[in-house]
Amino acid sequence: MSTIHGIIGYTITSFGAGGEGLDLPALGQSIDRLIDSGVHAIAPLGSTGEGAYLSDAEWDQVAEFSIRHVAKRVPTVVSVSDLTTANAVRRARFAETHGADVVMVLPASYWKLSEAEILAHYRAIGESIGVPIMLYNNPATSGTDMSVELILSIVNGVENVTMVKESTGDIQRMHKLYLLGEGQVPFYNGSNPLALEAFAAGAKGWCTAAPNLIPQLNLDLYEAALAGDLDRARALFYRQLPLLEFILKGGLPATIKAGLRQTGLESGDPRLPVFPLSAAGCEQLQAILDTLR
Repeated sequence: MSTIHGIIGYTITSFGAGGEGLDLPALGQSIDRLIDSGVHAIAPLGSTGEGAYLSDAEWDQVAEFSIRHVAKRVPTVVSVSDLTTANAVRRARFAETHGADVVMVLPASYWKLSEAEILAHYRAIGESIGVPIMLYNNPATSGTDMSVELILSIVNGVENVTMVKESTGDIQRMHKLYLLGEGQVPFYNGSNPLALEAFAAGAKGWCTAAPNLIPQLNLDLYEAALAGDLDRARALFYRQLPLLEFILKGGLPATIKAGLRQTGLESGDPRLPVFPLSAAGCEQLQAILDTLR
């Protein structure tokens, strides 16, 4: 889908006290903030959105609410990943039925999957829906690292797998995707510290939670890279790099929710077993944010 480009903002999932219950009004506020800031797409229920820690009923509520609240103001990319193919298919159909523009699929698994099993997983999801699929490669969270050759075989073998999110933190993967894909496979950066290099390598966009806290800096970096203004892009990147690294090191749900709290939007703590950001971490985060304002 050629309209998916630029800064793709990941949403949190807002919880009540103790991580119990959903706070959909707070989620709506966070979505409005992102859209009003100028992000080019919204991506609910990924790592930042704690999709792995939701019951099916909660997942459905968050997916339906997010798609309805975005209301086509920008494209919505819904993460439908699950341990089982059957539930990933169910989630993909649910997201499509409620108006998602794209679904994103990470081949999460307890058992190590063979390449044939990974291909069959994507094929089953692809055959069940009509919207585009963003293939997501992130071995740190899924336990599965897909080679560029496997990724391209999935793109070639499943008609609606039309884009790739690359989050290994290895810029050579993006270079190889561009070369072996002959520049025809849109890819997106999912590793915050690689944002500058990824745009230089030809990434169509940057999937990131950072716009919850520093949207303008993220957008300015994208625009500078798009314009070919390397000096400005470099300056913008290095200015925000301490926060990008802090978010990654501290864990996305914990750092983003702490940052939102510091900016006046309460979205609850992460759901256990994830701890909220420590008091020392909150102080460090506040100090970093203060330098960016």
